[in-house]
This record gives sequence, C-alpha cells and structure tokens, in this order.
Amino acid sequence: MDYASSVKLLSCQGKFRIELGLKRISKILDLLGNPQDELKYIHVAGTNGKGSVCSVIATILQEAGLKVGLYTSPHIFDYTERIKISGNEISKNDFAEYIEKICNLADEHNIDLTEFEILTAVMFDYFNKQKVEVVVLETGLGGRFDATNVIKTNLCSIITHIDFDHTERLGNSLDKIAFEKAGIIKENCPVFVSEGYEVFKDAADDKNALFVIVPPFEDVTNLSLKGVFQQQNLSLALAAVRFVFPKISENIIQAALKKVKHPYRFQYLKDKNMIVDSAHNPNGAIALRQSLDYYYPDIPRRFIFGCLRNKDFKAMIKSLFQEQDEIYFYHFNYPNSASVEELKTACPYPSEEFKRNLFVSDNSKLTIVCGSFYMLKEVLTILGISHHFFD
Repeated sequence: MDYASSVKLLSCQGKFRIELGLKRISKILDLLGNPQDELKYIHVAGTNGKGSVCSVIATILQEAGLKVGLYTSPHIFDYTERIKISGNEISKNDFAEYIEKICNLADEHNIDLTEFEILTAVMFDYFNKQKVEVVVLETGLGGRFDATNVIKTNLCSIITHIDFDHTERLGNSLDKIAFEKAGIIKENCPVFVSEGYEVFKDAADDKNALFVIVPPFEDVTNLSLKGVFQQQNLSLALAAVRFVFPKISENIIQAALKKVKHPYRFQYLKDKNMIVDSAHNPNGAIALRQSLDYYYPDIPRRFIFGCLRNKDFKAMIKSLFQEQDEIYFYHFNYPNSASVEELKTACPYPSEEFKRNLFVSDNSKLTIVCGSFYMLKEVLTILGISHHFFD
C-alpha cells in the first residue's frame, strides 16, 4: 500500500466517523502486544489550547536531548503531520506500511476501527518501535472515551481551557464537558489545570492525584507563538515540565521557547500579509479577535471564513467581524460544511463568496483565513500557499 492508498482507506465513509469508546482500540492494541504500555506520556486534553501546550512541551523536551513523540490532530495538508518524533513527521512510506498493518489486522479479527482509532494504533506501535522516550499525547475529542485514553498511567495530565464545543457528544454544560476531560486523570499521576472546576478536583481526589491550578503568569517574551491566549498555555506547559523534569535548566527552556512551531494557530505569513488561524468555535473566535486587536489594531482586515454547520458560526461571526471588514465566505469539501448562503444569512455585514477568480489579494489589507481546520488546505491551495510556508 502506498501513501495515497492509505489516505483513501482512512477517508472512506466507513472509517471517517466519530464513535467514542475504548473497546475497539483496546482490542487492536492487545493484538499488537500492547505497545502503549511500554511508553511514558504527558497527556493533554481541553477545548482550546491543547495543541499549543503539546508543541511547547515537545520542543522543550527535544531541546533537552530527549527522543520525543508528538501526537496531535487534525492535520492540514498531510496525515503525517499528526505523528512526529523530535520534530520530524513519520515518513509517508512508514505511514502507509503501518496503516496497512493495522487495517489488515483489524479486518482479520472483525474489529471495525474508526479513522482516529487506526491513527492512534499506528502512533502507539510506531513510537514503541522507534523507542521514543516521552510521548506528548493530545486527545482527539473529550478525554474519558477518547482512543488516546487507553493508556493506564502517565507522567502527568494537563487540561487546558474548557469551553463549548462538540456539545452533542460531550454535553451541553461546561461542567459536563469538564467531566469528560477529567477522564484523563490517572491514579497517583499529577494533573495541571488552568481552571478550577469541581469535577477536576473530585477526579483528582478520587485518583489520589496531585491537583495543581496554574494561573497565567509566565512571561511570553521568548515564545515564538503569538496570540493573547498563549500566556495561559505557556504557564500550563512550563508548570508541568518543571514538575516532571526538574533537572531541565531554565536556559534550555528559554532557548526552546524561541523554536516552538505550531502551524495554523495565529500564524503570520509575512510575504502574504496573512494570518492563518484554526479557530473553530466561539471561544477560539473571541481569542482570534482579541489577538488581531492587540497585534494589528490599525490595519484593515479581509476575512476568508468557512465553518462546519454543527458549530455555532453565528456566535463566531458576531465575535470576529466588523462593518468595515472585507468578508468572504467559503463552502469547503467536507461533510457538514456550512453553505455560503447560511453564512451570509448569519452575517449582518456585506459579504461575498470566496472564489479564486473573484478574489483580489491586496497586501494593504491583512487577510485572515479562519473558521475551520478542515477548510484550510483548500483555501491555502487556492491562494497558492503550500506546506513549506509553515516549515
């Protein structure tokens, strides 16, 4: 199986679904000899910020000389973006080989895996074979029944900011969502949080886990990532690193912060005068607007926005746009993508459909591409922007 074939298999209708639970992933990992039991983890859950926290931690540990596995989702251009060792993506050949191995094994034993479960099994098997020293592990959705939560123990758990997202699966209140995220807290393993939900404390007490609430106090001067929300993320990441790895010096930490890369999160492309941001829920939209107002207060703005229909795009539009903004909406090739008409109806300001032949780039305006992870590749490709812009 080549890489293109593996992608086709992963994106087929039967695999491309969400079905929370640990039974299927446990079965396939058992057949693989339970590689997940051989690894050490920092496990990160949350609504927003978990990817940034993972990237900061992975970069620091790499700078300290450790062989670090990083598992994140989703990807933008290639599936290989999700599985990295010390900053290097799994090769496309290795990716295809592991996908074929996992899928064949699942078929032989009648295990109906989802896309995310296949990828998670690949990650555990690959990292174990590569003798990774520490895995920085981001949950896919929720925590309690997320496939990554098949691990039995970790070096620590981290729970970032909680907000409304995936309410149809995680619950329609912040307490219910926090309860699902608290499912990653493990017996006798410390947990670091940015918010003091009672369910976090209850879960920590029940697991005899050290419970640490981390205020947003760290200096972000050296952090390469931008955005007003990064102080909270950095504070969480550094609290965990300093507790779990107390021998890592401050010089190494500060050197690492200058090297952190987390593409598509308030990332500025200077040559294009463009911000690419993966804000995909109301809280993310508010954070994006705050960051735009802070870093680029006086520059006229042009938005290219698309969103999934099950997101609260009305609230996102309300938070992001102003009357003087130039607004383009885009319907992308993804299940449940909101139509241009739906988005235009929700917007109180004049807007147009985004099309290459109608879109005139003007560097006097700051272009912001945002609204959904899943539209970024399409829009960036139309604009002639490839993966290498983010290296």
